Amino acid sequence: MQPGMPPPPGYQQGPPPGAPQEPINSHMGWSIGAIFLFWPLAIPAIMAASRCNAAIAAGDYMGATAASEDAKKWAKLATIIGCCWIGLWCVIGVIWIIVVAAATSSAATY
Repeated sequence: MQPGMPPPPGYQQGPPPGAPQEPINSHMGWSIGAIFLFWPLAIPAIMAASRCNAAIAAGDYMGATAASEDAKKWAKLATIIGCCWIGLWCVIGVIWIIVVAAATSSAATY
């Protein structure tokens, strides 16, 4: 790219040197918390959050932003699937309690 020429479409340039940068959230806490909900997807979230922290330390603004979005995606999926899984087991538990209560109450009245 020549000086004075506009960047090509789709090209994103980081902030100029010395300009204040907005902090990048690595979503490490959310990723670690998602371990308790659905660990198979929380592990990639933790790995992406770790890549984000490494990119921030290296000064790679674009890489850190991409890794942060990746960590957020995996943590969100782990949270949604984990909450649905827990909700499903709660519903199954309530149905089981109702069935057992109905069976024991009818058996006691013979």
